[in-house]
Amino acid sequence: MDLRKGVLQFGPLRLRCALGKGGVSSFKREGDGATPLASMALLWAYGRPGRRGAPRFALPTRTPGRRSGWCDAPEHGCYNRPVRLPFPASAERLLRDDRLYDGVVVLDWNVRHRRRGLGSAIFLHVARPGYAPTEGCVALSRRDLDRLAPHLRTGLRLIVRR
Repeated sequence: MDLRKGVLQFGPLRLRCALGKGGVSSFKREGDGATPLASMALLWAYGRPGRRGAPRFALPTRTPGRRSGWCDAPEHGCYNRPVRLPFPASAERLLRDDRLYDGVVVLDWNVRHRRRGLGSAIFLHVARPGYAPTEGCVALSRRDLDRLAPHLRTGLRLIVRR
């Protein structure tokens, strides 16, 4: 069984998803490539406008700009927080050329009760072709993310299990 691929269940729907290249872990650490075994609240979404438009999330949705980033440097005070680029510490761009972040749901892994080094930028986002593993996120096809987006609202949780 490949622990880098999974099934996301939402009511009666069962959707194929990609998980972290490090599999799943109950001991998530920054840079390990693992998807946390956890119950994570859906916090807010990012939707990129453009040719196809962003998924229509029921969650509060922000539009990322060319300077939108997310700090992944455990030693920095903005660790696991949105930041403006350029940023003095390590941060990833939210407006990606590969379009994986055209629709993103921020999951509450180490966000509301943050601890340095326990992992950052754990999102639900668009999958790579063939559901290639992520850096620790959960990823769906764009079609499936579009189908789910109107039903994803504050108060729901994404639960990762073995």
